[in-house]
Amino acid sequence: MPMNYNYDIIVRFQNIGYFMQCTLLKAKLHRACVTHSELDYEGSCAIDGELLDIAGIYEYEQIHIYNLKNGERLITYAIRAEDGSKIISINGAAAHKADPGDRIIICSYIGLTAQEVKTQRPILIYLDETNKIINTRHTVPPHV
Repeated sequence: MPMNYNYDIIVRFQNIGYFMQCTLLKAKLHRACVTHSELDYEGSCAIDGELLDIAGIYEYEQIHIYNLKNGERLITYAIRAEDGSKIISINGAAAHKADPGDRIIICSYIGLTAQEVKTQRPILIYLDETNKIINTRHTVPPHV
């Protein structure tokens, strides 16, 4: 018996928690300052290991980088820089998109079921111009 297309759609939406994956913010390093831009490096973004640990970003995890100075956006992966070094190094081809001194936002995301979305709280880490942590939160402040 052929499936009724409209009925199938209704059932899927009623049970969306079983089928749907949502991508939510997992962690954000807000206004990190680029310390190095290494064109001849193999690739990726080196981030102070302590910042990775606090943010819960794994080495080799996919990250998105948003450059506040020039509007460039890119996707790469995180590598661990020396703990406590405050290094944020944009490497390889991505080095064309950021210069030392540029302020950037580094985000990682997580795929969750509709049920898991209800309890997800991202870690938001706010940095000064030396990549020192000045604040942490689990919610974005309201825009007024």
